Amino acid sequence: MRIDIITCVPQLLASPFDHSIVKRAKDKGLASINVIDLRDYTTYAHGQLDDYAYGGGAGMVLMPEPIANCIMSLQSERKYDAIMYMTPDGEQFSQSIANRYSMVENIMILCGHYKGVDERIRQKFITHEISIGDYVLSGGELAAAVVADALVRLIPNVLSDETSALTDSFQDGLLAPPVYTRPEVYEGMSVPQVLLSGNHKAIEQWRNDQAIERTKTRRPDLYQKLLGS
Repeated sequence: MRIDIITCVPQLLASPFDHSIVKRAKDKGLASINVIDLRDYTTYAHGQLDDYAYGGGAGMVLMPEPIANCIMSLQSERKYDAIMYMTPDGEQFSQSIANRYSMVENIMILCGHYKGVDERIRQKFITHEISIGDYVLSGGELAAAVVADALVRLIPNVLSDETSALTDSFQDGLLAPPVYTRPEVYEGMSVPQVLLSGNHKAIEQWRNDQAIERTKTRRPDLYQKLLGS
């Protein structure tokens, strides 16, 4: 998988992809994440990327030409399966969306900044608009890092244990059950006996019951969706 992230603040993405699972994927040659500096594609003086919005109002807007120059330059080099734009009014990112896009080869992600991008860029180039939650960040960079991390960890052979991603929260519409490790007793709190029993069928049933109960208690919206499916 190749992920190209277009940003006007590339420094914000200097660290997230150089550690842990994403770094492992890059080292194995299973994923390539490239941070593209939008200022390299502007023809305006002093690297200008933004301007005032027509009609007035607070905040600046990223101008269309530098973004178009960047996207078209990247498109001349390869075909993209998706061109995403990180925006609060996009589709809510979810595990099912991550599963879907983890199967593709080339993804471009445009990070908004300030008051966003000129609407004509969204109309002309963007194929998928994604939000990571009902809140506003300073820009789309951290959101893009979230999406990239969620996709890369699903690529086959990235995780040491292939079943790990399949048992994550949300994969089956449920939150993950509680987990325990050594010591068996910590400050008077013991590991549930069923997990020490060696009875794999009973353990699996306990985990399923716990996942359902945790989802019902903590995310009743997910639980109701599960009941309706």
